[in-house]
Amino acid sequence: MGDVIVSAVVSLDGFVADTEDQVGPLFDWYNNGPVEVYGTDPDRPFQMSQASADFARSIWPNVAVCVAGRRLFDLTDGWRGVPPVGEHIVIITHEPPTDWAYPGTPLHFTRSVEEGIAKARELAGDRDISVSAGNLTGQLLTLGLADVLSLQVVPVVFGTGRPFFGDYTGDQILFDNPQVVEGNRVTHLHYRITR
Repeated sequence: MGDVIVSAVVSLDGFVADTEDQVGPLFDWYNNGPVEVYGTDPDRPFQMSQASADFARSIWPNVAVCVAGRRLFDLTDGWRGVPPVGEHIVIITHEPPTDWAYPGTPLHFTRSVEEGIAKARELAGDRDISVSAGNLTGQLLTLGLADVLSLQVVPVVFGTGRPFFGDYTGDQILFDNPQVVEGNRVTHLHYRITR
């Protein structure tokens, strides 16, 4: 069984977006280098630094399923049905859309975090699951369903916004020492949860 990797690009103060869901300079590192990298979408190349490209290439090919919440689904138009990485997208929402514009795509809607991770595990087999951080992070940590946290830390302070850990208020969780990769205007921190 693969890992459940909770991942996001974050500001130094831990936000994945501002209060208006704008990401500002958080995603600049995806296109500030000479190395071309692709996720699943062949029409969406990234231009990363060598270090960031190497890091992405060490993670992305083993991801089978992306999991996200309804907010990100709406903001991205469901990636038009093309998973950012992997072969499937699982959206956790209390209100699945009734007018999805891209039927027949590898998108699956579930109504709870537990159901969403179970569906993702079924689809992933022995490969990894990537969960877009935010409100799902706190829920996954509370339920003990996360294995790894992967933060792409950008040197900017937002002050307020959408926090990486959502509204987590649970017990302390200890993580192993991180894998640290310094890219161009981003530091990749990859932590395994200590069990």
